Parts: sequence; structure tokens; C-alpha cells
Amino acid sequence: MILLRAPLLFNSIWVLSLLMTTVVYAVETKTKVKVTEESSYEVKITEDIPYVEVNHQGVMVKITRVQDTENRLVDDFSKTSRPCPPFCIHPMQAAPGVRTIGELELLDFLKNHATSEDGLLVDARMPEWYESETIPGSVNIPFVIFTKLTTKRGRILELLGAVKDKSGKYDFTNAKELSLFCNGPWCDQSPRAIKGLIKVGYPPEKIAYYRGGMQLWKLFGLTTVLPKRNVVEQ
Repeated sequence: MILLRAPLLFNSIWVLSLLMTTVVYAVETKTKVKVTEESSYEVKITEDIPYVEVNHQGVMVKITRVQDTENRLVDDFSKTSRPCPPFCIHPMQAAPGVRTIGELELLDFLKNHATSEDGLLVDARMPEWYESETIPGSVNIPFVIFTKLTTKRGRILELLGAVKDKSGKYDFTNAKELSLFCNGPWCDQSPRAIKGLIKVGYPPEKIAYYRGGMQLWKLFGLTTVLPKRNVVEQ
């Protein structure tokens, strides 16, 4: 178990300021990723990658897989069925031009984009979901931020690298590469965030959709961060 700093708390009054603090921190802090081979790992990520280290809010977190080969999911993500609607199976592609990625591509994104600060991993779920458990290296920007025309959305877009011209339109030439996720293939929070981003002009080629989300991440036994308990679950 690895101790983490206390989580950010959200409420109706401070959600913007705290959200902005979280995003600024992720943008200004270099995410260091290191891949190291160790023969002691029975369950590796790939044959050549036993684990990946990611800087999550100033703490180095080792993303690995659960080493217990008898391990099974016992929480909410072990469920096979939820009422549809609203929890229906989503298409493989969230929107035209948006890439759908898997676990290895997401780890590669953390290594090659978050490290160079030209990319950001976005947990698009509502704060209560993020505060209960998330993927290391992610930043919480709830999908509702991108679906409504508010000053909050404008400020977030600018933090992501968009520049607003005199006519009110955004230039996304230097905008960051984004990877978004939510609870899984049955969750519409990240698809809604992606569609909201595209609607305001964010280039779809700069957006990736991790469709598997928390459910597939946990199914593979990959490390998650548990902010409310200040620990990392290995």
C-alpha cells in the first residue's frame, strides 16, 4: 500500500476553483513514466513490461497487475447487467475521427504525451466517482463541464491550450492531446464529454477514447488510486 496525499473535495460552491487547481497541477507538473523489467513479477502487463511508474499528484505510483492469479472482482464493476437505458452498450467509436484505445495504448499515452506535457488523461466522471477510485495519472474534469456553455468551460478549454480570438472562436492548434475514460463500455460520461469537446471545435484527432474505462482496467487487475482512503490498491 502506498500513501497518497489527501484528495481534493468538491462541492457546489468550490467545484470550479478546485477543478481548476487540479487541472493546473496536472498541466504544470511533469508526469514521469518509467518502464522496468523485473523477473519477480509472475503477472506482467506484457511479456516485456512488468509495471509502469506514473506521477499521480506528486506521488510516484507503480501501475502493475494483481499478482494473485486467483483474484476476482467483487465490487460494483463485477456486475454484468445494469438497466438500459441509461446504462446501454456504447459503440466502439465515441465520435467520428476519435481514436478508441485499449490499456496498452493508454499506458503509452501516459509515457509519451503526459510526460512531455502535451497530453492529459481525463477522468470524465462526476467527482463522487473520481473520489472513490480512478486510474493513476488522471485528472477529473466532469463531462458536464463540456456539455454546457459556461465560463467554466471556457476557462478549462484555455487551460487545455485553446486560444480564444476576438470573434469568440477558439483556436485549438496548440491544444493538448486528450485521452478520456469513464466507468466502462456501458457508461456515457466520457462519450458525452467527447461530443461536447468536438461541438466547441476541439479537433477529434487530438482526442482518444478509452472505452474499457474503470471496468476493463480493474478486470485486468491494474492499479487504481483510492483518494478517499489515501492509498493505492495494487
